[in-house]
Amino acid sequence: MIRAMGETLIDAQYQKSPIPVLRAARALRAMAPGEKLRILATDPGAVADFREFCKTSGHALIAASEVKGVYSFSLKRGGQPG
Repeated sequence: MIRAMGETLIDAQYQKSPIPVLRAARALRAMAPGEKLRILATDPGAVADFREFCKTSGHALIAASEVKGVYSFSLKRGGQPG
């Protein structure tokens, strides 16, 4: 996990589903509401996994993209600050 420019990055490339979502869930638990997390994954199943995870967990999926087989997801930690 790398933290830079106000965002935490998890590189979950080449890890099969549901590992990218599980790693994201663990990281989000340690973050404050409103903080951002970016996850890189190569498993196409991660697209549906992250949409469903955010829908059921209260976190926001603020961006999702794919470039040359690498999926990038930006999430914002849900909950109330303070």
